[in-house]
Amino acid sequence: MAAAKEISIEQKLKALFKLQLIDSKIDNLRSVRGELPMEVADLEDEIAGYETRLVNLQADIKKMEESISANKTKITDAKALVKKYEKQLENVKNNREYEALSKEIEIQGLEQQAADKRIKNIQYDIEQKKTSLENLKTDLEGRKADLKTKKSELDTIVKETEKEEKELMKVRAGASEVADERLAMSYERIRRGIKNGIGVANIQRDSCSGCFAGIPPQRQSDIKQRKKIIVCENCGRVLIDSALSEEVSSEMHL
Repeated sequence: MAAAKEISIEQKLKALFKLQLIDSKIDNLRSVRGELPMEVADLEDEIAGYETRLVNLQADIKKMEESISANKTKITDAKALVKKYEKQLENVKNNREYEALSKEIEIQGLEQQAADKRIKNIQYDIEQKKTSLENLKTDLEGRKADLKTKKSELDTIVKETEKEEKELMKVRAGASEVADERLAMSYERIRRGIKNGIGVANIQRDSCSGCFAGIPPQRQSDIKQRKKIIVCENCGRVLIDSALSEEVSSEMHL
């Protein structure tokens, strides 16, 4: 079985710059989406919060309604006791019995008044919560409408760029293999640490096109020979000569 052909440093540099061109193109495609993905995520979180508050308000109202029902039962029971005690008053034998029954009737009357007051207070609170509930529902519907619009905008943009991005990712996979795993990982690490995502820079006017630091003549000569991987001592970007960058760009029609 024939040995696998060794990939030269020049081929790796070309593949690495191809990765850079592809990644820059993908970055541009994704930048069209702008803040939409973040806005969609924020709206989804906000809607989840609204829905939780909605459930809690509905639970509060239900508990209050149950409390009103319990107080109405107390009033009914108190009235029944009053009737019972009033009936017993007709057959009292002495003042002591009369006073005891009268006291019980008075207590049950106070129980009715207290329960009635509690009902009115709870009904007021329910009305306040129902108003809050309706406002919350209105706000929730508004946020849902906003989310629908934002998602529609994002879906449209994603569909417009999805095909091109997939094609670029296929080409990228091939270039990544040529560049070899270690070099590709180093390039990715450089990209993550640099704001503009440029991990491979060419030499322009005797300087690194990434950070504009000067490159000594001997170092420029080494870079042009394409015999080893050389990075900018100032910014850490992989350096290539302009002729190589033009060659790769021309091959990729970029």
